[in-house]
Amino acid sequence: MVKLSCGALSQYRAEQRTAALPFAVTILCVERTTTVSENIPAVELRGVSKRFGTVLANDKVSLEIHRGEILALLGENGSGKTTLMNMLSGIYFPDEGEIRIDGKPVVIASPKDAFAFGIGMIHQHFKLVDVLTAAENIVLGLKGHLDLAAASKKIKSICDAYGFEVDPQQKIYDMSVSQKQTVEIVKVLYRGANVLILDEPTAVLTPQETDKLFAVLRNMRDAGKAIVIITHKMHEVESLSDRVAVLRAGKYIGSMRTSETNAQEMTNMMVGHTVTLNIDRPDPVNPRPRLEVKDLTVRNEDGILKLDGVSFIANSGEILGIAGIAGSGQKELLEAIAGLQPAEHGSISYIEDNGTQEQLIGKDPLAIAAMGVSLSFVPEDRLGMGLVGNMDLTDNMMLRSFRRGHSIFTDRKTPMHVAENVVHELEVSTPSLATPVRRLSGGNVQKVLVGREITSAPTVLLTAYAVRGLDINSSYTIYDLINRQKEAGVAVIYVGEDLDVLLALADRILVLCGGKVSGILPGRGASKREVGMMMTQIGGKKSDD
Repeated sequence: MVKLSCGALSQYRAEQRTAALPFAVTILCVERTTTVSENIPAVELRGVSKRFGTVLANDKVSLEIHRGEILALLGENGSGKTTLMNMLSGIYFPDEGEIRIDGKPVVIASPKDAFAFGIGMIHQHFKLVDVLTAAENIVLGLKGHLDLAAASKKIKSICDAYGFEVDPQQKIYDMSVSQKQTVEIVKVLYRGANVLILDEPTAVLTPQETDKLFAVLRNMRDAGKAIVIITHKMHEVESLSDRVAVLRAGKYIGSMRTSETNAQEMTNMMVGHTVTLNIDRPDPVNPRPRLEVKDLTVRNEDGILKLDGVSFIANSGEILGIAGIAGSGQKELLEAIAGLQPAEHGSISYIEDNGTQEQLIGKDPLAIAAMGVSLSFVPEDRLGMGLVGNMDLTDNMMLRSFRRGHSIFTDRKTPMHVAENVVHELEVSTPSLATPVRRLSGGNVQKVLVGREITSAPTVLLTAYAVRGLDINSSYTIYDLINRQKEAGVAVIYVGEDLDVLLALADRILVLCGGKVSGILPGRGASKREVGMMMTQIGGKKSDD
């Protein structure tokens, strides 16, 4: 009999297809036990490595995850955080190394295996069926007799135990983002998870929803669960976690008690050098109206009202922040301004320095550019709308410039220089300029997109979640670039999900709720709680534009 380690399993499976082995093979598995020494980690990774082609995503990483603690896993984009957790959750398989559950070596070759060992991962993008109820989503895929009444009873008991609020009969399409996230967490608990991994769990939550989530996670920790969170928000790491572990360039750097460190020290460990964590906010530069939106009303392709009479002015030399819970109309607002979304009613006027107004409603991006309006747009869907995944960095830069040529030959030299500058200035991690962008990590894809739009010298810059998925060092680089655009007289409209950043970066903050303007507040002096309340129309004050 031969026992296979993680590193040998994939090779065995390949050989198994072509030849029968003259001996029996046993894949190591262990059943979860309820009586395990507190000194033994719930999960232990020993020298785990994962390679994608020539890229070494994880390099002999060793890490322990303990019961009754919340571990924050930190690192820059491309440091291997999600890859490491994807191996624990069965999405990827290690090339070498060992995974131990309760002190015993195991093989996790699929998400089903991960659930069998009590490991559940809540991804940033939810995996729910909108037309089904919460209970139906939670039991979806489970074997055996389907008893929704019994399932609902078990769901309620889980909610009561940890402080969740879930209606098992509610349809997913009727739920808020935080409710959907709760269903995802309950789903893994329903399957018996004792180790929970959450990837950017607060990315689209209001401050009030974040507080509720943290209270629940603390209850779960106190009940003996092992919890791992992947996040770039240092204030959340300090508030929630008990311990932090840091990865850099695929290597494990070290761990420490959260109470014994601070945001500056953690950031320095991630980056490898000292980083300034202050967001500058220079005064507006000669602000004057650049873009005026009046009574803008937009319905999506299904006829659902997404923007309802939205009005505001964006000034040159100023950053106008847009706050709102996910789905409040931010996407439709920016796409309508960029000429990608038709409007049912209202106007969008571009105002020249001499006061001349150009109407953008009814014009597509090419027509807007033909008018001489220099408008750049960083969309929320970076690969669906912003970049072409199968094209390399140079070709993606050419998407901005190929129509400017005056000969039959395409100019590749200029966009190649632009690509080189973006890679250098934003520290894009890529094997070469010829690498298709789909092979880059999500954070590096975002850097390429933001860099391309900023280098086009716009007079209006629209950004939807410009730092989503970016590590803290890269985020501050983007904040600096946006401030430079502001100082150059650009009218910047910045849609963000981190209210701390919005309050620190924006000169004014427009709050959307359900497609309507709840109010416009000054960046200086507004409180996070006040903005959060306006995002859900709970109190808050309105101010004139």
